[in-house]
Amino acid sequence: MTVFVDPPTWPGHGRLWSHLISDTSYAELHAFAASVGIPLRAFERDHYDVIADRYAMVVAAGARPATSREIVTMLHLAGLRRRRRSVLAPPQGRVWPRSLVEGDLVAVVTPSGPVDPDRLARGIAAVESWGLRVRQQTRALAEYEPLSYLAADDAGRSQDLERAWTDSDVSAVWTARGGYGVQRILDRLDWDRLREAGPKHLIGFSDVTALHTRLGRELGQVTVHGPALGSVEQLHDAASVTALRSMIMGRPEAGAVLATGRGAVPGAARGRLVGGNLSLLASDVGVEPPPEVPSIVVLEDVGEDGYRIDRMLTQLLRSRWFAQVSGVVVGEFSPVTESRGGRAVRVPARSETPGLTAAVIADRLTGLGIPVITDVAVGHGVGNLALPLGAAVALDAGPPGTPAILRLV
Repeated sequence: MTVFVDPPTWPGHGRLWSHLISDTSYAELHAFAASVGIPLRAFERDHYDVIADRYAMVVAAGARPATSREIVTMLHLAGLRRRRRSVLAPPQGRVWPRSLVEGDLVAVVTPSGPVDPDRLARGIAAVESWGLRVRQQTRALAEYEPLSYLAADDAGRSQDLERAWTDSDVSAVWTARGGYGVQRILDRLDWDRLREAGPKHLIGFSDVTALHTRLGRELGQVTVHGPALGSVEQLHDAASVTALRSMIMGRPEAGAVLATGRGAVPGAARGRLVGGNLSLLASDVGVEPPPEVPSIVVLEDVGEDGYRIDRMLTQLLRSRWFAQVSGVVVGEFSPVTESRGGRAVRVPARSETPGLTAAVIADRLTGLGIPVITDVAVGHGVGNLALPLGAAVALDAGPPGTPAILRLV
């Protein structure tokens, strides 16, 4: 055990306090604090505040006494020191677009792969039932040859997106589906024109992660990681619909619970919500900058073998992409599904073994020493809770297997 505590000489709220730290990992610190009954709310950046009355009890439980100067030095040497954020640093939470109201116009774009017309029609009908008007952009239902995995050529897909965003009548831009192709059009977009048009809701997930990342950074706004219009099952899932409508036709209040899961690594963290599809985040390394402020990252993917998940996480770790990440939210890592006889049939990854994905994620992420929660309904499953990328959020994770929450700050 390498947990240390300094003397209770720090004044606050009319009382004296000690600082409890670990020179090994936050995971060890959180585990020790939990074992002696110190609540997560006492954790502050890189230490726990311990009231003077509990100093002797903490030492008796195994914490080693140290001076305040030694505490700071040990945190620095261990790479665990987290300073207060500079007033010159970018704000954690970005600007929220205006909430949609009945009668607002939503533009449908297909910036990646082609969408099934029937699925899109059913998704549009669901959204129109909320009182929104929906307009399909020119190539929303297009198919492209010889590259059949794209909905249209790069010029056409980027033009649809740009025209939708800069149309003053459009209040939100909703993607039809993911697939592949967003990264091919990002550098074709006129970002000055998009900035002039101002913030509006962008909704989608999967391949759209690349657009969330770039547009959120360029416009400094919150975007919505949530069901695409062709994600029919998700748009008929009660919990997903409730979360989505509260996100785009209102704005959740501070403290609102965005998602729940299970603790994997205990701890508490705050930061800007970033992330999305793991494959897209890994393939953007060297192109998009890593998180610039303390951030909480959400991760999901579909149809990936365990070794590929390992490789992508390792790439992010080696590139120091996680340097500013203070917490991790693990969504669904779903198997591929195929339609057979009108039914969605699960197709296991080639090397899939029971628990392999969970083991890979634990192996790669627990060493970061930051809180991690798993089993969150975000991704390619039937449930896909809408999350506000770019918003300031807080994560609270208890011991492994216990309830954990992600909430808006």
